[in-house]
Amino acid sequence: MELPKDAAMLLSFVNMKLRDFYPCLEAFCEEAGISEEELKERLSAIDYEYDAQSNQFT
Repeated sequence: MELPKDAAMLLSFVNMKLRDFYPCLEAFCEEAGISEEELKERLSAIDYEYDAQSNQFT
């Protein structure tokens, strides 16, 4: 799966996928071929963190 390079686009894409298709971040990352740590690091650069309870980056 090709992930957007722009952090804001990545945020929107990941949150949409989590909301509509994946029960948790682990499942999304496995399918997308990216480590949870790398994804969290990329989105923390724009001040977003994963919230497991809502299954979204907020």
